[in-house]
Amino acid sequence: MKKFLLFIAAFVLFFSEVHANNHFPITRENKEAIALGQKLYNQNCVACHQPNLVGQTNWKTKLDADGHRLAPPLNGTGHAWHHSDAMLHDVIKYGYANMIKNYKGKMMGFAKVLSDTDIDHVLAYMKSFWPEDVYQHQIKLSKHGH
Repeated sequence: MKKFLLFIAAFVLFFSEVHANNHFPITRENKEAIALGQKLYNQNCVACHQPNLVGQTNWKTKLDADGHRLAPPLNGTGHAWHHSDAMLHDVIKYGYANMIKNYKGKMMGFAKVLSDTDIDHVLAYMKSFWPEDVYQHQIKLSKHGH
């Protein structure tokens, strides 16, 4: 009986944690979240991804002086919208450098600087730039966790 109760307690804790973290998709409906995301973007992302999220010129074909990939646009013209919110959240939080072996870039992650809520605000800000069709496609991805 004790083992069964421990199992039930673990089951409840596991699924309550999954439910608590299952806050995707991030939408662009909350104007306050977008404003906070803009502030956070300008403090943490703009140096690489540029104002208005346009990315660096020739980001697809050129490398920087250190031989690293250039920062892509996040305004809906790059490839960010091809990924779910969960993936984008992890990239911002942990960085590609911590997710992909032999990664050749400078996206190191912001886990020590941005909270999960902060990251969600940055995502809402990013999505506020996306064309409607791109936005809707990405929302569908995020609902299904791809």
